[in-house]
Parts: sequence; structure tokens; C-alpha cells
Amino acid sequence: VICRSLANSSYGIKRKSPLQNLHLVSRSIHHPYYPSSKFQRPPLRISIQLFSSLNRLPLRKTKLLDVKYGYQSHRNFWLARLASRLLKLRYLILGSAVGGGYTAKKTYDQWKDMMPDLDEYKWIVPDFIWELDEHIDFEKLIKALPDADDLAKLLPDFDKIGESFTSLKGFFSPGYNLVSEVIGASDLLLLLGSPGETAFRATDQGYDNDKQYKKVSDKEKIDQLQEELLRTQLKYQRMLERLEKENKELRKLVLQRDDKGIHQRKLKKSLIDMYSEVLDILSDYDASYNTQDHLPRVVVVGDQSAGKTSVLEMIAQARIFPRGSGEMMTRSPVKVTLSEGPHHVALFKDSSREFDLTKEEDLAALRNEIEIRMRNSVKEGCTVSTETISLSVKGPGLQRMVLVDLPGVISTVTSGMAPDTKETIFSISKAYMQNPNAIILCIQDGSVDAERSIVTDLVSQMDPQGKRTIFVLTKVDLAEKNVASPSRIQQIIEGKLFPMKALGYFAVVTGKGNSSESIESIKEYEEEFFQNSKLLKTCMLKAHQVTTKNLSLAVSDCFWKMVRESVEQQADAFKATRFNLETEWKNNYPRLRELDRNELFEKAKNEILDEVISLTQVTPKHWEEILQKTLWERVSTHVIENIYLPAAQTMNSGTFNTTVDIKLKQWTDKQLPNKAVEVAWETLQEEFARFMTEQKGKEHDDIFDKLKQAVKEESIKRHKWNERAEDSLRVIQHNALEDRSISDKQQWDAAIHFMEETLQSRLKDTESVIEDMVGPDWKKRWLYWTGRTKEQNIRNETKNELEKLIKCNEEHAAYLANDEVTTVRKNLEARGITVDPCLIKDTWHQIYRRYFLKTALNHCNLCRRGFYYYQRHFVDSELECNDIVLFWRIQRMLAITANTLRQQLTNTEVRRLEKNVKEVLEDFAEDNEKKVKLLTGKRVQLAEDLSK
Repeated sequence: VICRSLANSSYGIKRKSPLQNLHLVSRSIHHPYYPSSKFQRPPLRISIQLFSSLNRLPLRKTKLLDVKYGYQSHRNFWLARLASRLLKLRYLILGSAVGGGYTAKKTYDQWKDMMPDLDEYKWIVPDFIWELDEHIDFEKLIKALPDADDLAKLLPDFDKIGESFTSLKGFFSPGYNLVSEVIGASDLLLLLGSPGETAFRATDQGYDNDKQYKKVSDKEKIDQLQEELLRTQLKYQRMLERLEKENKELRKLVLQRDDKGIHQRKLKKSLIDMYSEVLDILSDYDASYNTQDHLPRVVVVGDQSAGKTSVLEMIAQARIFPRGSGEMMTRSPVKVTLSEGPHHVALFKDSSREFDLTKEEDLAALRNEIEIRMRNSVKEGCTVSTETISLSVKGPGLQRMVLVDLPGVISTVTSGMAPDTKETIFSISKAYMQNPNAIILCIQDGSVDAERSIVTDLVSQMDPQGKRTIFVLTKVDLAEKNVASPSRIQQIIEGKLFPMKALGYFAVVTGKGNSSESIESIKEYEEEFFQNSKLLKTCMLKAHQVTTKNLSLAVSDCFWKMVRESVEQQADAFKATRFNLETEWKNNYPRLRELDRNELFEKAKNEILDEVISLTQVTPKHWEEILQKTLWERVSTHVIENIYLPAAQTMNSGTFNTTVDIKLKQWTDKQLPNKAVEVAWETLQEEFARFMTEQKGKEHDDIFDKLKQAVKEESIKRHKWNERAEDSLRVIQHNALEDRSISDKQQWDAAIHFMEETLQSRLKDTESVIEDMVGPDWKKRWLYWTGRTKEQNIRNETKNELEKLIKCNEEHAAYLANDEVTTVRKNLEARGITVDPCLIKDTWHQIYRRYFLKTALNHCNLCRRGFYYYQRHFVDSELECNDIVLFWRIQRMLAITANTLRQQLTNTEVRRLEKNVKEVLEDFAEDNEKKVKLLTGKRVQLAEDLSK
């Protein structure tokens, strides 16, 4: 409107436009040197086309109608011409300003359309941000900008005005370029302030500079423009830093309020924490990296002492890693998960302790703990380890990402290192970098010659196209000081010196080499260095390529971009794998639930504990029968061979009783209690094993058999019987054996029955031994067509001779005399049979034993009616039944011992065994290798794969 009124009005009329009522753009036309707008101007025709900042509107040649201007007689002609020229200058500046404003408006509209809907996350942004619209009327600002139709109408006027300055094109081009550069560099200012004010400052500055550039050379003009642009960038950089600092403080306050529960809102686990847990699970899923996941993480690689750890510490904003001068400090991969939080703390994955990173003592403790974990993870004979240490760092303003610090690449194995250290480091680095979605943060020491780098070749092999590599040049301060040609640093940052390619190149400074420097002091030193660095002043380095802060922002952006691209693809791959496994499970085990190894172990654990508890349900009668039977099987041989037979061979009852009492006392003092405890312990084991291995019909699952067997063996190994049990048992057994009083006929008959069973069993065993010695009799030889060996024939003849000897003397002693042995041998030699005296004695032992047992059984039959004589102590009777009394004493001792052991079992030992079983199961539950060994099979492996 202003431009149209200026073109159509008559300058012969004296008028004055009040400056305060004009639009901001039109204020730039009223220059203080020319307060009046009345002057004479001849008609002009302009047909030249100039460059316009309105790049979205086509430029075209137009013709303007002749405009008649008024004439003032009292003004000189040269003054009118000068005013006309200056008015053309204002139109030029006006066009540039209006074009810049229109571009800013279109850019603002595009950005506004591209912004996502963040209504759900309003609670994150401080409250004062939402109150900006109360102080600034954005709709009014938008309406203040000219629309496209008005600007299109103004274009012909701009073209015609430009024709008059053809001769002065070189004079105004620096100013015009300055206006364009300032407008291009002031996008942030256009968003913070009003478009009119921005255009006013740009045009006013351009006008002042146009006058100055008349007196300087072209080189000085370029230098001044560069300096002015640099000052503008630094100004807005400082403004951004101030706003970021304020936002960081406000964010910290918001997080602290949420941390204290003021908002009464349950905060869910952050995305980065969940993502880090997924990476840990997938690392455990395949620790050998054979089918490793393809989810992104930032892998930090570099030569030893290149500054990897220092870069990580600057990103984490804390000195958290152990350090040393020239020696290898990173001995295993360290996964660091960075996330935002109200307090600057660090904690390990497997520990609940939080280290306060604002306190030096906690930092020292954290560094020491990391070093201890690294050394513990290194196996004997090795220098580095493949085991990953997981660390989480939270703090206000931290960029959310997951980084893995790897051991530094070395070129030579020094003394004290394992011979395979170099190859192991290379294999670890390749294992992490071969992930197609891993971001490789390649760290290069700028203070050494680039030709000495090893890591660049390794990175080039793993990422030849550089689609996921970010190159970082460290120690730039030393490089600038020591490198003779600064252009060499420029070549490195531009990616022209190394054969490797990268997404981005950054130059950082991580301190002066002093390990006691704080993060804040390093930051200040880095900023101060780059502000004064010739590399930045001479534009060898760009502002966005320097400082660890810019590096951190770039890495975080790249990290989350790759996460978004890969996480769904990776999830789909795992879903497909799970579908295949589920199909295989349904086909093979349609009626079974999918239980992995841990779930199967819990199920088996419950079954085992139920079976242990079942021991308490065994009846006392069952316990005592088993104990009595087993104990007699153990001690019967000793009772018959060492007590009964020697005593029965005596000639009178007094000697028999004396011998029995002495031998029973010796047996009770030395062997019997210990043997009884052994029997009880073995009985408990057998019952426990019976319950453990007993198949319960369809419910039995043989997949637990190995586990149950291992638990049983380990529990029995750990279980020990009460040491005081033997002492108390000895007293009880001794008292039981001293008692000789049989109270009734029922007990007498039971003792006779017990004795008969025992003697018949011994007689059967003896006859079996004799049959093996002499061979089959004539019936078996005819029925089964078997014969005797030569030795069996000799023994048979010897047996016949010995039986004749017994028939001649039925009260013969248990042992043969030497003359009797000689007689038997000569009788056999007379028949042509040569016999050794030892063979004769051995055969006699079995023949006499059979004869004695048959005699004892006949005596038992005679004693069935002897209870009456026993009550009268066998007075006036030739019948003596002392052997029946002996077996009654043995039988009673067995019953009392079984009852005592049963009480110990049910009251004490079963509970102690149950406790041992629980301890064994708890130990097995913590031992994954043991579970893998004991729970095996296709079903277990398939369920394990499904669970993973």
C-alpha cells in the first residue's frame, strides 16, 4: 500500500507522513537525512531482471506506465536527482526485506505443518512455554506479512527501480549480498521476533554497510562479511546455550517433582532403559554372536590411548572410567546406557547401589568397581575378556543412547600380555561392528600421524560405504600446535585423508591430559579453544563439527533414527521365529504346556519336596518291619557264625550261656550300634529313592529322572546321622540283650519260629554250597544230562568218607583231628584218588555244618513243649533249650532297635533330610550349568527357544 501510494501521488503537493504510523517495513524508507518526501523525478522505464530472494515466485520483465511528478521551483535540480537516486536505494532494500519476510513466513508455515502433535507430552514442557501465546499474538504477526498477490504486484516496480542502478551494480552488490546472508543466517531470529522487526534490522544494517563499502577494497569487504557472519553465529549460539541451560534446569525441576510424587502419577520405565534391557537379554540369548540381534548400539572403537574413554566421559558428563598412563585400562566391553533423570547417578545392572556422580568419593568408588569387575572377568592366561559389563548412567540433560566401549586396538603385544591379545581385541571389535545397525564411533588421535592409525582400516572393512560410521578426531589442540600444515586437519575432517568413509566428522578436545580435571573445566577449555582456534576462524572447520556437545547430539539423533528403522524389522524376525517354534511344539507336544528350563526346574522342585514330605506319611509299622528285616540280614551271619555256633559246640548249658553273654557284650560295645545306624540310614535312602523314582502312572515325567537322581545323591552325601544316636542306641541294645525272661508261651513259640527260619535258611545255603562242591546228584544227571568235573568227583568221594566218619560218631567235635585227616586221605588213595588235606578240611566244614543245622532243627521241635521246663529253669529235666532263649534275646533286641531307629527317623532325620534337599535344590537353582546338564532333551530345548 505504501509503495502504491508513493508511485501514484503527486510530489508537487507538500505532505509529510508520520513515521510512527507507518508499517515497520515502510520505516526503512524514511531515512533521517531526507525528512521530506517531496522531490522531482523524471519518468523511468526499467526492463532489466535482477536476482530475487523470493525464489518461489517467477521473475518476469514488465513495463511500468509513465508517472508524472510535480515540480517545485524553489529546489535545485541536483538535489532532486540525488533524492531520486536515494529513493531507488530504499526500494532495493525494501524489496530485499519484504522478500526475506515472505520467505520466513512460508518456512514458518511449512515447519508448523511438519511438527507432530505433542499434546500427550505437554507435561514434559515447562508451563511458561504454553503461556507465550498470551504475550505474543502469532496470528497478528502472520497477518502483518504481505500475501503473495501484493508481492507479485510489487515485482514490476522493483524491476524498474533496479534498471536505474545498472551502472552502480558493483557498488550495491556487497550490500545486497550482506542482506541475503543476514536473512539466511537469521532463521532462528525470525522465529523468536516479529518479521517486521527482523526485516527492519536487516535493511538498516545493509544500508549502513553500503556506505562503508564504498571506501574499502573487495578483499576487506569479504573479510568483514565473514567476521560479521561469525559474530552472528556466535551470538545465536550463545543464545541457544542460554536457552538450553534454562531448559535443563526446568527439566530437572520437573523430574524432581515427579520423583517426589507431587503429580501422583505412576511413571513408567523410560524407553532407553527398556531398550537397554532388551539388548542385555539378546546378548544373553546368544553370547557367541552367531545369531546376534541387529538392534542398534553405539560401538566406540579406536586405537589404544586415542581418547575413547575421555570422549565417553564427556558424553556421560562424569569421569567414570579407570585411567592409566599408556597402559591398557579397558579390558572388557563396557555397555553404558545414558538416560535423563533428576539426579546424576550411575548403577550396575546386577547391583542396586547408586553412585552419586557429583561426589568425588563415589566417582572413585565407581572407577575402582569397574576396574575390579574388568579384572575378575578376565580368565587366567588372558589379557582381555569378552564378558560385557553393563552400566547405567542417569542425569539431567544427558542424551539417551546405548554405547559400548571396547578395548583399544593395539599393533604390538608387549610383555605381560597374552600372545593372542591382539587377535582377541580384533575379534571382539568385529563381533560388535558386524551388526549392520551398529553405529561405529571411530576415535582417532589427532596428535599422532594419521598413517599410524590401525582402527581406520578395521572400520573400513566393517563399513566400507560409511553409512553408519561417525569419525571423531581427538586432541585437536595438540594437533593444531604440532602439525605444520593445518590443512592436514581440514583434510581429515573433510574425509579426504583416510580411505574410510563416514556419515559425519567431528573434532573434539577432551582436556589437557590431566586425570584430575573436572568435566566442567574440560568443557570450558574446549569452548575457549575453539573460539580462539584459527581452524574455525579460517573456516577450515565448521561450527557444527566441533565440541563433544555437538558430537553427542549428532550421535543421539543417528542412534534413534536407526532404532526406529530397525526395531520393527527385528521384532518381525523374532515373531516369525517364534511362530515356527510354536508350530513345531504343537505338532510334537500337543498336550503339554510350554515350560522352559527354569519353569521345569520349579516343577521338579515341587515334586521332589512333595516326595520328601511323603516320607513322613510312612506308617511306623512299615518302618519297623523294614528296619528289623534289614538289620537281621546284616547281623545274622555274625550271630550264627561268631556267637551261636561256637557256643552250641560246648558240652553244657553253663558254658553255653557264658560264651553267649561274653560275645553279645563284645558285639554290642563295638559293632552293633554302628551297624544299626548304617541300616537305618540306608533304609531312609532306599525309601527316599523309592519315592523319587516311583512312576506315578500317566503323571510320571521321565524328563526329571536325571535331576531327581542328582538331588538324591547330593542330599545323601550332605546328610549325616546324629552322632549321639549311637551312644543312646548302645545302652538300649545292651539292656535288651541282658534280659532272659520270656513271659509267655506266645513269645516262646515266636522265638522257636524265628530260630527255625534262620536255621533252615542257613541249611539251604549250606546244601547249595555242598552241591556246587560235589556236582549234581544222579537224578539231575539223568534229567538234565549233566555230569561232574574231575574236582567234583574228588570232592564227592571225600564227602562220602566224611559222612561215614560222622555216622560213626554223632557227637563228633566241629574240627577234624590230624589223624582223622590222614585216615580219610589214605582211604581215598587206596581207591586211586589223591586228595589234598586242605580240601578234606574244607569239605568237612560244610558237611559238619549241615549235620549241625539238622540237629539244631530237630532240637527246635523237641523244645516246642519245653516252655513249662523253662519256667522251672529246666530242673529235673534232660531237655535244655538255651539256644531258644538266645534267639528270643536276639529277636527282642531287633524289635527294640527297630523301634528306636524308627523314632529317630520320623522325629529327626526325615526333617534334616528335607532341609538338605531344599539346600541342594536352592544351589542347583543358582547353577545354570547344572540345570542345563540335568534337564535335557528336545522338548526342553524347544521350550527354551520359545521362552527366549
